[in-house]
Amino acid sequence: MSDTVSDNTPEEKVARHITAEEIVSSLDGLTAEVRRLNGHRFVKLHNSVPRLVFFQFMRGLAFGLGSVVGATALVSLAAFWLSQIEFLPVIGNWATQIAEMIRQGMQ
Repeated sequence: MSDTVSDNTPEEKVARHITAEEIVSSLDGLTAEVRRLNGHRFVKLHNSVPRLVFFQFMRGLAFGLGSVVGATALVSLAAFWLSQIEFLPVIGNWATQIAEMIRQGMQ
């Protein structure tokens, strides 16, 4: 093994071997990819600021509604499950009170 250090970095060695035709070919490929990405449905849908604001608003509404419905279902199940545990004095009484409040709210 040789302990000598090369004066050129690997990037410089590669850069010396790239021809003008390869650069043009690479630029043509990049141009084609940019055209393809600009024609993508996602970019077309979000190309307008009002449309982007509308989509983000609708996304926020859906997220908020899903969060509320999910939390309601989870708390209801937890309260029901805890109300069934009557042999633990503190938790059983607390869960029974919560279950009663839920029942009164539904009437």
